[in-house]
Amino acid sequence: MRPASVDAAVTAAAARGGKYIAGGTDLMQLMKDNVEAPDRLVDLEPLPLTRIVADNGSLRLEALARMSDVAAHPAVHERFPVIRQALLASASRQIRNMGTMGGNLLQRTRCGYFRDTGFACNKRQPGSGCPAINGENRLLAILGGSTQCIASHPSDLAVALLALDATVEVRGPNGAQRSVPLHDFHREPGDTPQIDTNLAPDEMILAIVVPETPAARRSHYLKVRDRTSFAFALVSVAVAMQTSHGTIQDVRVAAGGVGTRPWRLPEVEAALHGKKPDDQVLREAAAQAGQGARPASQNAFKLTLLRRTVLRALQTVAA
Repeated sequence: MRPASVDAAVTAAAARGGKYIAGGTDLMQLMKDNVEAPDRLVDLEPLPLTRIVADNGSLRLEALARMSDVAAHPAVHERFPVIRQALLASASRQIRNMGTMGGNLLQRTRCGYFRDTGFACNKRQPGSGCPAINGENRLLAILGGSTQCIASHPSDLAVALLALDATVEVRGPNGAQRSVPLHDFHREPGDTPQIDTNLAPDEMILAIVVPETPAARRSHYLKVRDRTSFAFALVSVAVAMQTSHGTIQDVRVAAGGVGTRPWRLPEVEAALHGKKPDDQVLREAAAQAGQGARPASQNAFKLTLLRRTVLRALQTVAA
């Protein structure tokens, strides 16, 4: 169905197992693979949620703004380069022309066991088991996993937004609206790996709001992958940094490809704050990345790769 308003969309999705669809770049593939089988699709395309607004000290990306349009926006290019770089490192040009901001945050893991219904998967069918833990896990998470799931989160955009302390505006029934900090939006699997986010079943994303800061202007996204296009990250790092009088006043570091959700690296930030961004300081800070990591049988290399990627991203921003 094609609702005429946001409230009508929320009502329709809450009834009889409805599922939102906009660009459809992830959901359609999941439906073709019989991973998702919603009772009804609620088409959000008619809704006026495509604006990109940069004023009053923030960037507001409405839920249906296209990835390609956001990446091409002058304000994003000039004042939030990490967002542009993360988007341009995502998927293919054709998919970026279709994919939306809200859909990007809600895309599901690329773990092969999740996407192949011939295998058990706790994220797809709770209680069935996680073959990845003792199976093919090279691409999966070393941070935030549980005995139920070690699937890595796939979004590049979410890593950049996490480094910029973005918030997500969501709408629920009867016009109820709330803002969720991005660091609280995605969930670790724990005992409920089938639940990816802290969105209620009857809520939808309205917009993403990013504060404009000096650190956001001096930001960078670095993605390491098996091939240079249309591949998900082995490791990615987003850095935003503000320096004053030769010392680091504000720094945010987030990582992708290594966590079951986009992963902030406070241990690296703490090692940098108030220091001069010389090479020794950057190296010592990067060496702190990934505290608490629990690699599986095939992905221990990600910890070393994470630290090297953090260092290179820090060196780029500090140069």
